[in-house]
Amino acid sequence: MSKEEIPYLMFMCSELYIAGLEGRTVEVTRLLAGSSHATTARANAVHPGRCCTTREVAAERSTLLHIAAGQGHCDLITELCLRDSALLSSVNSSLDTPLHYAAREGQADAVETIVRLARCSVEEDRLPELLGGKNDAGDTALHVAARHGHGETVEVLMKLAPELAAEVNGAAVSPLYLAVMSGSVHAVEAIIGYRDACAAGSMLQNALHAAVLQSSEMVPLLLRWRPSLATDLDINKSSPLHFASSDGDCSIIEEILTHAPPSTAYLQDNEGLSALHTAALMGNGPAVRLLLQFYPASAGIRDNHGRSFLHAAALQGHSSIISHVTKDRMLQNLLNQQDREGNTALHLAMEAGEYGVVSKLLSSGKVQVHIMNSAGHTPSDMIEKSTGFYSMVRLVMKLYVYGAQFRPQRQDLIKKWSGQDLVKWRVATSKNLAIVSTLVATVAFSAAFNVPGSYGSDGKANLNRNRMYNAFLVLDTIAVTTAVMATILLVYGRASGSNNSWLGFIISMHFLWLSLLCMMLGFFTAIAATSDRKSTSNALYRVIYAGLYILIMLLTSLAMPGSLRGVLRLLLGRQHHLKRRIKRQYPFVVVYAFNMLLFIIINNIALASVDTTANLR
Repeated sequence: MSKEEIPYLMFMCSELYIAGLEGRTVEVTRLLAGSSHATTARANAVHPGRCCTTREVAAERSTLLHIAAGQGHCDLITELCLRDSALLSSVNSSLDTPLHYAAREGQADAVETIVRLARCSVEEDRLPELLGGKNDAGDTALHVAARHGHGETVEVLMKLAPELAAEVNGAAVSPLYLAVMSGSVHAVEAIIGYRDACAAGSMLQNALHAAVLQSSEMVPLLLRWRPSLATDLDINKSSPLHFASSDGDCSIIEEILTHAPPSTAYLQDNEGLSALHTAALMGNGPAVRLLLQFYPASAGIRDNHGRSFLHAAALQGHSSIISHVTKDRMLQNLLNQQDREGNTALHLAMEAGEYGVVSKLLSSGKVQVHIMNSAGHTPSDMIEKSTGFYSMVRLVMKLYVYGAQFRPQRQDLIKKWSGQDLVKWRVATSKNLAIVSTLVATVAFSAAFNVPGSYGSDGKANLNRNRMYNAFLVLDTIAVTTAVMATILLVYGRASGSNNSWLGFIISMHFLWLSLLCMMLGFFTAIAATSDRKSTSNALYRVIYAGLYILIMLLTSLAMPGSLRGVLRLLLGRQHHLKRRIKRQYPFVVVYAFNMLLFIIINNIALASVDTTANLR
C-alpha cells in the first residue's frame, strides 16, 4: 500500500493501536472482524459508518503491520499478512516499510517472519524490490539495522538477502560503514561474510577509515577481508593509515602495516603529508618509531612545503620526536635539511617559540646554527617573531650559550624587539604590586605595635631581651622599610613616563619580595619567642623552611630562562660581539638574567637566615 493509496483521514482507532502495540493478536482479530459491539460503537463515534480495518494508519501514516514489526510481535505479523498481504510493501510518510521498522528496533525474529511471509505472498519478481526497498534517506533495512548496531538482525538479513550489503544509501554510505560506526563487531562480521559487500562511507572514506578510530578488533577483520581498503583515500586523500597515525594506536598501525602493501606508508594527502608526518604533528612518538621501523625510507618524504616529519614535529613543539631523531644515526641527515623556504627544523622551532625543541636540537651538537633561509635569516633572527617576553628571553639565552649568529646587518638598522607591549604590561602589573606592597607595609607596621609577649606595666615589651624577639624587630623593620620603598617606586613609575621607571619597577619587585620573606621569617621568630617548648619551635622551623624552600624552587624554575650556567655565561661570557648584538635588539635579556641571579642570591640568603634563626633558638 503506497502513500498515495491511503485514504484521507483513515486513521487508526485507539483500541486497535493499543492492541497492536501490545501484541494482543486475539483482540486485534476481533477488532478487525467487528465482533466487539462496544468497540465498534466507539469507532463509529470517531469515524461514523465504518469498523476497524487493516488499512488504518497511525502517526507518520504507519500501518498496524509497521507497529507490530517494530515491537517484534511475530504472531500478529503473521495474522495481519494472512489477512492483507499488501501490508508487506506498505510505506509510511518516510517511505519506511514494516521491514525497516523491524530492522531499526533489532527485531531479528520479526525480520525473519516478514521475509518468510513475503516469499510466500509476493511474486518472485517483486521480492527483491520488497527486501531492498529504500526509505526517503535511501536506507535499506540492512542500513537501518547496521546503523543501530543490531548484530543479530544484520546477520539474519545477510542470510536472507546478502546482496543488500552491496547497496549504498542516499548519502553514498554502505551498511558496512554504518556497522563500523555503531561499534558492533557482530554486525561487521556478518556483512564481510559477503565477498561483494560495499565498504563506502561519507566523504569518500571506507569502513577501515572509521574502524581505526572505533575498534582495534574490527581493523584486522576488515584487512583480512579486503587488504586494498588500506590504500583507499578519502576526499582529502587521507588513507586509513593517516587516520591511525593521527590517533597513535600502535597496535592498529602495526596491523595495517602488516597487511597493507608497502606503498601505504608512502601515500600523501592533499597537503603532501604522509602518515609519518601525521604522527609527528600529533606528537605520537611510539607511532613515529613504529612507522620508521617498518619503512625507514619513508623518513625522506616531504610535504608540499618541502618539509620532513622532523619539520612538522619541530613546528608543533614535540621534543620527544626530536630527541629520537637526534639519537638515530640514520635520521641525522634531517637535522639540517631545509624546506622550500630554506628553513631548517631549528628555524621553525625558533619561530614557534618552542624552547624544548630548540634545546633538544642544540644539545645534540649536530645542528648548524648559522644556516640562512631563503630570506637570509638564521635561526637566531627568527626570535624577532616571538610574541611572548619570557619565550624570547629563553631563546636568546639558549642561542647565546651555543654561539648562534645573527644575519649580517647594519647595527643602526636593527629594530628593538616589540613582540609584546611591555609598557602596558608594566603599568598594569605596577598597579597590582602597589596594592600588595601597601598591604604588606600595613601588616608589618601593625605587627610592631602588637609585639609578641605583649607589654609590661612600664610600657616596655616583656620579651625585650629575648634574642628571638630582637630578631623579630629587625625583620619587621626590614619588612616595613622595603614594602614602603617598593610602594614609592611603583607609584613613581606609574606617574613617570621616563625610561628610568623600568629600573624603579625592577628594584621595587626585589624590595617587595624581600619584604615578604622578612614577614615570613618574622612570623617564625615571633612564635619561637613566645613558645616555651623547643619541640614546637623545631616543628615550626621545619614547616616554614620546607614551605619557603618549595616556594623558592617553584618560582625559580618558573622564572629561570634556562640554566644557572647559561645565565652566568651571558653575564660573564666573552662573546662581546654577540652580547652587543643582543643588547641592541633584545635589551631586556641581559637585565632579566642579572635580576634572576640577584633573585637567586636573595633566596639563598633567606634560606640561610631561617637556619641561623633556628640555631639562635
